Amino acid sequence: MKIKIVEKFKSKDFDLEIILVNKIEDLGENKDLLESLDFKIKDESSIFLPESKKIYSAFEEFNYDSIAIAIATAIKKATSTKFKTVKLVLNNFLEDNFKALVEGAILGAYKFENYKSEKNKNDLELNFVVEKKSSKLSDVLEESKIIASSVNCARDMVNTAPADFTPKSFAEAAQNIAKEFDLECEVFGEKYLEKQKMMSMHSVGRASVHESQLIHLKYKPKKAKTKVVLVGKGLTYDSGGLSLKPADFMITMKADKSGGVAVLNTIKTIAALKLPIEVHAIVGAVENMIGGNAYKPDDILRAKNGKTIEVRNTDAEGRLVLADCLCYAQDEIKDFNYILDFATLTGACVVGLGEYTTGIMGNCEELKHKALVSCQNSGEYATKLDFNRYLKKCIKSEIADVCNISNTRYGGAITAGMFLDNFIYEENKNKWVHFDIAGPAFVEKAWGYNPYGASGTGVRMAVQFIKDLVN
Repeated sequence: MKIKIVEKFKSKDFDLEIILVNKIEDLGENKDLLESLDFKIKDESSIFLPESKKIYSAFEEFNYDSIAIAIATAIKKATSTKFKTVKLVLNNFLEDNFKALVEGAILGAYKFENYKSEKNKNDLELNFVVEKKSSKLSDVLEESKIIASSVNCARDMVNTAPADFTPKSFAEAAQNIAKEFDLECEVFGEKYLEKQKMMSMHSVGRASVHESQLIHLKYKPKKAKTKVVLVGKGLTYDSGGLSLKPADFMITMKADKSGGVAVLNTIKTIAALKLPIEVHAIVGAVENMIGGNAYKPDDILRAKNGKTIEVRNTDAEGRLVLADCLCYAQDEIKDFNYILDFATLTGACVVGLGEYTTGIMGNCEELKHKALVSCQNSGEYATKLDFNRYLKKCIKSEIADVCNISNTRYGGAITAGMFLDNFIYEENKNKWVHFDIAGPAFVEKAWGYNPYGASGTGVRMAVQFIKDLVN
């Protein structure tokens, strides 16, 4: 979808007009007609009047989410027609919320049709009409286009079938990003994992015909103000291993790579925005399968930092991959200021928070709050989940340093986060935040400006967190 800012006096005729409304009184000349059609001021409520060629779309609240949903709903309505151009006249309020308008429009227009034999061919052009162009609006437009396009790219990657997106595909995607933005990229295979004694990650992928890949992308601008490390869980498919998932639970497990995908598209966005922050993106790209060489419940694995892990469930594999990736990051990257990991880690987080909310965990209250604020300012939903000394006892092993699952069915999101804490070195405890994105990363129904399937969760919140470090 093309998006432009046009000045009113240069404005031409457009096929359609979008009008965003918060009050019935704002409906203008079509008020009686819209009321007779039972149009209500509710999020996701819109109506198309063919005679006047106007789309009315309502928003309940004066915030990012409501406005982004309103324009996304209108754009969906517009793309269901054969019209090609649409305008939205900006007033002062809408100019102040221009970021939400641009991102909502792009995210709302997204469709995943890579596997469709017939594709939607409606290339809509959206024109924001203003009295006079300003550099501020132009800057917001360009930045928001970059961010929203990266989110849509993440959606594409996550939605891609596991046969078409293997660990090697992950590495190729990283190498393509490196080439486009002149980044450094290192990719390591299973021999490297063995040599570095990263047997926690290595064991998870050893039954797959697709070799596990450790990916490290580096964005190093001159005079960087700070250094951020991003670590992502990249399970290209998760069968559950020998602790095999039930058939219904195995569907959508292509989405278990969402954390790694978020990390890749975040560093791509930071590079495109040319922010003065050094960023490292590390992804453990692995496929968890069954076979004669599969790792087993009762195995004892040794991670890169020397800690031993009792495996009691091979479906708790993401934390095993992240354990070694976190150790690798801390061993290889010196003097970083923050280390953030993103993972579709636990079903327990979905049970506790619902499908739309990320769980934020870590040891530093100030840093968790900072992450929460950045997340909310980005348009994503999140809440903090606090560690607890009593839950720590639940992952104690009698025969190893730690167990990969809890001995209780309760608090599973937190105990998974506390498992990862075993692989954060003491000097980095207060630099680390864990984001469990299992809920919002992939939802099998449309919600707000998000489609069926992948949402691209993690990209906007990570970008906003890094942007906030500059401001």
